[in-house]
Amino acid sequence: MPQMLLIVEPLGQRAERGREGGEVAYQRMLDFAGALQAEGLLLGVNSLSTAAKRLAKREGSAQVWDGPFAESKEMVGGYFLLDTDDPAVALAWAERCPAAEWATVEIRGVGPCYL
Repeated sequence: MPQMLLIVEPLGQRAERGREGGEVAYQRMLDFAGALQAEGLLLGVNSLSTAAKRLAKREGSAQVWDGPFAESKEMVGGYFLLDTDDPAVALAWAERCPAAEWATVEIRGVGPCYL
């Protein structure tokens, strides 16, 4: 089962570090993605925007909420999808991820929801 590194960051952090700090952080993340790719481990990577919507459908009726969500203190800011079945390999790469310095890196297996 592939492993995913989810970058869970505090809300507002991007605005606090500003554009210049954001560009430096982004380049570090690009370099990290390049290292994963050089090892043949990178299946996918993306940064996620801070804008969000939530949808729930109950009894045939859909309800949509616009973000930011007041109850949230953090957001999923991006992910790296790794071509490894070994959670220990994913954990070792998570430790090398620059985002671990300003966010939390959550490691999850990716597969069918019945596993």
